Amino acid sequence: MAVWVLMFDMRAPDFGAPRGELYRAALDMAAWADERGCAAIVVPEHHFSEDHYLPSPLVMAGALAARTTRCVITVRALVLPLHDPVRAAEDTLVVDNLSGGRLMVALVPGYAPAEFAGFDVELDDRFRLLEEKTERYVAALSGEPLDEHGTVVTPRPLGRRPAVLIGGASAAAARRAARLADGFSPAVADPELVRIYEEECARLGRPASPTPVAEGPMSVFVSTDPERDRARLAPHVRHEIESYAAIGAVNEAYRELDVEAAMAPDGQFPVLTPEECRALVDALGPIEPVVMKPLLAGCDPALGWSSLELFATEVLPRLHG
Repeated sequence: MAVWVLMFDMRAPDFGAPRGELYRAALDMAAWADERGCAAIVVPEHHFSEDHYLPSPLVMAGALAARTTRCVITVRALVLPLHDPVRAAEDTLVVDNLSGGRLMVALVPGYAPAEFAGFDVELDDRFRLLEEKTERYVAALSGEPLDEHGTVVTPRPLGRRPAVLIGGASAAAARRAARLADGFSPAVADPELVRIYEEECARLGRPASPTPVAEGPMSVFVSTDPERDRARLAPHVRHEIESYAAIGAVNEAYRELDVEAAMAPDGQFPVLTPEECRALVDALGPIEPVVMKPLLAGCDPALGWSSLELFATEVLPRLHG
């Protein structure tokens, strides 16, 4: 069976649907998808965006946890240098309890200069802060004493503490994940980074977690009339591409994307017929996820619902395996 995930970054540009409508739709879509075998719901983090990009992924994760019962709730990613690690651990454990132990968190150093300036944190310190705060965060999640008085973070996890990954797009990130975290979340489709991560785990005598290389599209839409829906989605795909490209050099790949080409069947934001989507999913393999952003850049929730329902009724039941 295909692995499919939903991602909600809650972008709400002025030309899109109202923010309140988008937040309500995200929770409704999560509950609906959870009942139909969605593997995970992913929420990211950015700050001070004019389009209201989600700044509080753990708050959103708690709301999603309350509306679902099966899927993994994934924060990918938490920009830990901008957070107090003990307070972040408290919030994480509250979501862990709300979700019944379904939370996973990927930590990253961050890269957007305006975000670090807004929090009065030096951008050049982000890698040092990530390492220091990851150790503190994991220790707090694990119930280790915070001080000489034996203070521990509560509430305690329902079972094993939430899994902590480290994300990134460099060899240093892969080695950092092997040393400090439970797994690695590559930001780019580069098998060499996975090899470095696995070699570093072996050198340290630690087990390496399975690390799929994300080679599929950034977001898939399913449509009975792709030409019509490409026209409806074009402003939102353009906004997504241009907004990420503007943040920094780390998003260089976005600057090379053409909107029309991105929505083609072989693009990063393909609008596909059910038949084309089935072929795509079969080609991805058993653990490569199909990512769906049904509210991409504030698009009409009705369009997102149409895509989800077609996927559930015309794609999932006919897949092999």
